[in-house]
Amino acid sequence: MKKIARKARVIALEICYQLDIHNLLSEKHATKVLKEKNIDGDIYFRVESIVCGVVKNLSFIDGLLAKYSANWDISRMSYVDRNILRIAVYEMFFVSEVPDIVAIDEAIEISKIYSSPDSGKFINGLLDRIMKEGVSRKDIEK
Repeated sequence: MKKIARKARVIALEICYQLDIHNLLSEKHATKVLKEKNIDGDIYFRVESIVCGVVKNLSFIDGLLAKYSANWDISRMSYVDRNILRIAVYEMFFVSEVPDIVAIDEAIEISKIYSSPDSGKFINGLLDRIMKEGVSRKDIEK
């Protein structure tokens, strides 16, 4: 189960990255890219849930990242880091069966493979700050 979840997150990262780099983060484009990818049936729905969840909640997620990224504009983050963070925040706030610590650990581990050597520390710090602050969706939407 853990391998399937990791694989789904990595595929979701690839798709979110692709959409982000072309400035096409919308449900329409997400659905199109998902259909074009040849994703194994076992993980397709998990990937779809993550990608569509990130896209649907992008304003909330990016607002949260902007608030807690301590003088670091999210547009300056690398595409990979930004989308790893988006996926983790989506899971922390919208996927009740994924504990916050698991979302954070997965984000760190994925960053070790797909991003720079310092990304894990940055991602851990930002997500840990969000988790420890006890932020609720209500707080961000004000």
